[in-house]
Amino acid sequence: MTASIDSSPVHRERGLLGQTVVVIGGSSGIGLETARLARANGADIILTARNPDRLHRAGLELEASIAAFDATDFARLGRFFDALPAPINHLLVTGPGLCHPPPAGSCLDAARRDLDAHLLLPLQIARHTAGKIRPAGTLLFIGSTGGRRAAAGPALIAAITAALPAMTRSLALQVAPVRVNLIATGFAGTPSSASPPGDRIDQRREQLRTTLPIGRVVGPADIAALAIHLMANTAITGATFDIDGGQQLVEG
Repeated sequence: MTASIDSSPVHRERGLLGQTVVVIGGSSGIGLETARLARANGADIILTARNPDRLHRAGLELEASIAAFDATDFARLGRFFDALPAPINHLLVTGPGLCHPPPAGSCLDAARRDLDAHLLLPLQIARHTAGKIRPAGTLLFIGSTGGRRAAAGPALIAAITAALPAMTRSLALQVAPVRVNLIATGFAGTPSSASPPGDRIDQRREQLRTTLPIGRVVGPADIAALAIHLMANTAITGATFDIDGGQQLVEG
């Protein structure tokens, strides 16, 4: 006898109707696209971001609760989690792009900011969300595939790229049954405070459009679709998912 499709836990959990999704860094780019898709799947949305004007517009669009602050202000981050009114289901953490290698000797402050945003922030969030995320809910981090290939110069980028998957695996054990996963992106064409000038972004986008195996550049909507899948699929934890359109295949 053929089993009913509803017997699969994946199918039972599909959709986010009635669930609450928090997006740290949700006023633009990947965070906003994920919030939009989560809302379209029936979730209630809570957004945080540093820019209050953009955040206000995103909140109105998605009928979301909002809180404007810098997530690397860890005292303020703690107060945000203390004030959450009820347990949540999923939390996505985006952040500024990794710093592009500047002239020698001038990146110490940027290095500290990157460590705060990409290593210490996930650890702080894991600590603050103890008891705040429902069992089988999700902690989901956005990282980068940058630094996978050895090259002179961006040693910190390489170190952070290598550290995030290991940290994700450890946190998946530490906070279980909450699930912890990492999305590692290639070039996604979304400017950030650490991005090169716009003309260089356009040049890079055009270069990848002609060389990537998928024949186009990965966009925020692609990454958002993966994020929603990882929220809904309760069998996945401790994993790193690359989404770069094959960029690592053609660039070594």
